Amino acid sequence: MSGGAEETAAAWSADAALLQGSVPGEGLLERALEMDAEYLMQTYGRAPVLLTHGRGALVWDSDGREYLDFLCGISVTNLGHCHPRVVAAIAHQAGRLGHVSNLYHTLPQIVLAAELSRVAFPGRVFFCNSGSEANEAAIKLARKAAWRRAQTEGGEPAVEIVYFHHSFHGRTLGSLAATRGYQEGFGPMVPGFREAPWDDVASAEELIGPRTAGVIVEPVQGEGGVRVASAEFLAALRRLCDRHGACLIFDEVQCGLGRVGRPFAYQHFGVGPDVMTMGKALGGGLPMGGILVAEPWSGALRRFDHGTTFGGNPIVAMAGLTALRVLVEERLAERAAVLGEAFRQDLRAATASMGFVRDVRGLGLMTGLELDPRGPSGQDVVGLCRERGLLINCTAGTVIRVMPPLCVTEEEVARGSSVLVGALHTLREARAAG
Repeated sequence: MSGGAEETAAAWSADAALLQGSVPGEGLLERALEMDAEYLMQTYGRAPVLLTHGRGALVWDSDGREYLDFLCGISVTNLGHCHPRVVAAIAHQAGRLGHVSNLYHTLPQIVLAAELSRVAFPGRVFFCNSGSEANEAAIKLARKAAWRRAQTEGGEPAVEIVYFHHSFHGRTLGSLAATRGYQEGFGPMVPGFREAPWDDVASAEELIGPRTAGVIVEPVQGEGGVRVASAEFLAALRRLCDRHGACLIFDEVQCGLGRVGRPFAYQHFGVGPDVMTMGKALGGGLPMGGILVAEPWSGALRRFDHGTTFGGNPIVAMAGLTALRVLVEERLAERAAVLGEAFRQDLRAATASMGFVRDVRGLGLMTGLELDPRGPSGQDVVGLCRERGLLINCTAGTVIRVMPPLCVTEEEVARGSSVLVGALHTLREARAAG
């Protein structure tokens, strides 16, 4: 072997030892952190924890320490880690057919689309790779539908997309234009986006009009602080979109697929969208996004109008299909509704005397605990909980976000609640003493 080849072989051998968890002479975590700093772009604020394996609601790190995972990869692992049916489905499909592109038909994609249409609402599906891509597809669909209407009826096509304060629709340039707070340094934004106040019917009536191609809204905001829309607000958006011929888009990337106590969040409100965007939990833990489009809106995107190489890949589609069937067959959404409400009631009772806890809110197993900015910081709460074996996070600056897997046990919920409340008490006492 040449010198270069020998060096490469040695590096591969070292990598193999790292992957096996057997790094001689130094800690596994320390070596991983060194390699992260050298080889990965530093775009995340990662905790100094190296997670190695999980099962159900539990994960373990490189030191063998156990954690309750009450973040679920930000609502991705809704069935918990390594659900046996999903693992078996992935292995089976990987041994049959991995990828052939969307130039051909594959059965897992077709069957998953059919079952989504049955569980959510009748429509047609376009699969992609993430929630951001799903929102991009929805925005393109809304504008193309307005353009097609103008081609038939005459006049200028509507192009504006209305979105709402606190929203998070993604980090790609199109979806970023509807995600205030993450735009600095990436301008100019894609034009034609208008921001409206959250849950404000009067403001929506002022902004939504003949120039509106689409309205995009999260029925339950995730990154924005676990804010639940009112049924009156969503009904008003439905009415305004119908009046002006605009496309109503529900972003259920984070709140869908059982997370908030129904198979899909819109089912809480009695208001249906024209397009529903999905992601996160859709792939059963693998990367997947999609849009479900009611008729006649699905005809807006026609052959060659939109596409993606990996969308609906057979392995990912089989994982998603299996995860959806587990969700429905085991009635996990209904279970999430009961466990989540009990969890929030316990949190409200336990934090009632804590003046720095402003609100405990949410639906199903999606809970936000809002802190007063003058009290302990959200990051301090997250860090102390992690030290005590509970993984959660802080979003919107002051909101502790808690999202256990839908398979979580009552005992695990009680344990997680105890850790969270204990951390809040500890931080309160430390501030009082300091």
